[in-house]
Amino acid sequence: MSFHLLLEYLSSSAFLRGAGLTLVLTVVSLGFGMLIGLLLALLNGVPSRIVKTFVFFYLWLFRGTPVLFQIIFIYNVLPSFGIRFSAFVCAVLALSLNEGAFMSEIFRSGLDAVKRGQRTAGFALGMTRAKVFRHIVLPQALRVVLPPIGNQMIGMLKLSALVSVIAVQELLLVADQAASANFRYLEALTAAGIYYLALTTLFMVLQGWMERALDKRRNSAARRISLTERLLGTSQPLVR
Repeated sequence: MSFHLLLEYLSSSAFLRGAGLTLVLTVVSLGFGMLIGLLLALLNGVPSRIVKTFVFFYLWLFRGTPVLFQIIFIYNVLPSFGIRFSAFVCAVLALSLNEGAFMSEIFRSGLDAVKRGQRTAGFALGMTRAKVFRHIVLPQALRVVLPPIGNQMIGMLKLSALVSVIAVQELLLVADQAASANFRYLEALTAAGIYYLALTTLFMVLQGWMERALDKRRNSAARRISLTERLLGTSQPLVR
């Protein structure tokens, strides 16, 4: 292995741009996927056969076909209907739609973990449905869904390599093109692997920080509840 060539790849503008595009593709697709997943999870609770059928069909379609198939299908088939997007937009669209199907189940499990009695208590206090969701349901659900969301974030980073098939200049395609020029695949792919590991480590650190932040908020809330109980002379917590 040529360490000089490896360092040259690591510091090259092409690899930096490829890593940056991979990061942007991951974050944007994951963000849209979370929005789609949350919407599907909420729709799943709507007492309508039509809505439930739509959610079931969506999950069946996007969980039952490969991500690579979905990327190629959107990129090649949509133009035949007069719908044309850039390769990057097609990549984001395919990854987001696929991620939404898996995020739906994650959010559904988080929402189901919040007991119905807590929602009832919120309504009894005069809170609107939106306030109950924002102040009671969502904070508790986030603590449940955050670890699997972190795993999905890392998985999305690795799935982003698949969009190289539609010529999106992400990290793996940049590495493959660099290696094709001089057939030094070891150095080029090693450089790409180092970037992937660095981004994965960044996501893991971010996930850990978010989990600690939620734990601090939960512990702080518990301390406030305990103080209120002492002032009121109650033996049971006001909120569970």
